[in-house]
Amino acid sequence: MSDIIRLLPDSVANQIAAGEVIQRPASVIKELVENAIDAGAQHIDVLVTDAGKSSIQVIDDGKGMSETDARLSFERHATSKIREAADLFALRTMGFRGEALASIAAVAQVELRTCVEGEELGTKLVIAGSKVESQEAISCPKGSNFCVKNLFFNVPARRKFLKSNQTELSNILTEFERIALVNPNVSFTLYHNDAELFNLPAIQLRQRIMGVFGKKINQDLLSLDVDTTMVRVSGFVGRPESARKKGARQYFFVNGRYMRHPYFHKAIMDAYEHLIPVGEQVSYFIYFDVDPGNIDVNIHPTKTEIKFENEQAIWQILAAAVKETLGKFNAVPSIDFDTEGMPDIPAFESSPYAGIQPPKTTYNPDYNPFNTSAVPPSSYSSKPSRDWEQLYEGLEHHSSAQHIQKSYPDDGDYFTAASMEQPVTPTLYDHSEEAAMGEKSSQHYQFKGRFILTSVKSGLMIIDQQRAHIRILYDQYLEQITRRQGASQGMLFPDIVQFPVSEVPVLQEIMEDLSYLGFELTDLGGGSYAINGIPSGIEGLNPVELIQSMVHTAMEKGGKVKEEVQSNLALTLAKAAAIVPGQVLTNEEMNGLVDGLFAVATPNYTPDGKTVLSVLQEDELEKLFK
Repeated sequence: MSDIIRLLPDSVANQIAAGEVIQRPASVIKELVENAIDAGAQHIDVLVTDAGKSSIQVIDDGKGMSETDARLSFERHATSKIREAADLFALRTMGFRGEALASIAAVAQVELRTCVEGEELGTKLVIAGSKVESQEAISCPKGSNFCVKNLFFNVPARRKFLKSNQTELSNILTEFERIALVNPNVSFTLYHNDAELFNLPAIQLRQRIMGVFGKKINQDLLSLDVDTTMVRVSGFVGRPESARKKGARQYFFVNGRYMRHPYFHKAIMDAYEHLIPVGEQVSYFIYFDVDPGNIDVNIHPTKTEIKFENEQAIWQILAAAVKETLGKFNAVPSIDFDTEGMPDIPAFESSPYAGIQPPKTTYNPDYNPFNTSAVPPSSYSSKPSRDWEQLYEGLEHHSSAQHIQKSYPDDGDYFTAASMEQPVTPTLYDHSEEAAMGEKSSQHYQFKGRFILTSVKSGLMIIDQQRAHIRILYDQYLEQITRRQGASQGMLFPDIVQFPVSEVPVLQEIMEDLSYLGFELTDLGGGSYAINGIPSGIEGLNPVELIQSMVHTAMEKGGKVKEEVQSNLALTLAKAAAIVPGQVLTNEEMNGLVDGLFAVATPNYTPDGKTVLSVLQEDELEKLFK
């Protein structure tokens, strides 16, 4: 039997490693910029062309590399950060596994120019697909200059699955922001297609956050700082009134490294319990400084998942620190019973009505209502009538003609039908039974301001009015996008919506679909847009929050397929414009809603899969009264 196990060639092994480390252009920028920071750079320039698909250039003023180091840096597991296994538990640098440059060179064409301080000449190295094409001495400034071109040129399948330029640029900006937020002492610039997107000087942390996300965020931040023997926690948390459903800036950093940590996120959200509405989020920028021996950063290829030795204890410290910050800055609402400084209430004697006497009543103490011969009180002008039956004339007729509306005083809701007290088992309406809706009742009943009850051939139909409206509006908006026939209503006073740099590419990607919905936006520069028109029928909604919500939805869902982005936009707008639970509807409005629901192709479910209606079968109703 012949041997079948063989060692992979280095070129193939490097491509496999690159699949874990280099997933998109943003991964290249992350690795190169982190290496520059490890090299002691004080200024870093990032230049990107076509969202990194054509070229990525990272220039730093760090310590640079010698000719030998430059060549070795592209070998697998070649690193200056560790010498033995024990060093893995005392890491203070970003890169340490020696995979980044080897992985980049395996799937791209790389040119490196580097020079060590004090040397007259530096080194130029050209590598493509892990193969060294040339190496020569050149004159260049101190530091390193990496130029990465044609990413995934030798892996067509990987290149084909890259997203649109706007999506890839958004990923690049996200990685860039994470690095910039944790290194305020380093100045950065970022250019895309020769246009400057970021120019961040070395500055204090709070000013760096403002430089990345805009000055407006400053008013929402509360500073936090607590130092214990186990961990130091510092940074900023958002004020409760700045909470939002989407788009909150939430960042954790440990020892200068960005991380995701759902457990610590819950600690912060628990501190805001009862301070913000359910489902909303606040921004936070939390920085942990711990002993490197108490964390493990090597459990994930991108090092964004980090394991802590004392997670529960740090959770308690973090939660207490956030609560203390909220209390210190009076972010927690309180009731003030202090009456000092309140105006005096004038005495009754000083009132202009002091001379007015209260009314007095008179009565006859000798009057006996049971003595028929007694004289009535002097205040009565005539003897009271004894024909008491006349007082109730007409009440019997009024009672029989009265509407049978029943009021429930416990919750104030009304239900114009008999109360159903016993449990029932409703079923979904079978849309194939067209005859059922053909005999639907023209009279509908609203229950608890949420459900519409109507009679159909098979029984009693119960419809969730909000979900039904979402279903109808979604189909309308999606058709407007598809047919490019959205009706717009001009605004007398245009609103201004501001986006951070990382969200602008996403907005530009969905701008065309927004215009089909009826939004008219004008680019004012610097991430600001004027809202000149909104879709007809959404009056009363906040257009700024609505557009921001749609951009954040597009960021969360991604833009793999244009149809998916369009569907997400239509659904977001439908949810915002739909009627709310508790809204009272007239019978004509309910009739229009029911007719509109059954005019769509799939009335049973909302676009995101929630049940719209159920039918209580007639035999189920009969069982209730046996």
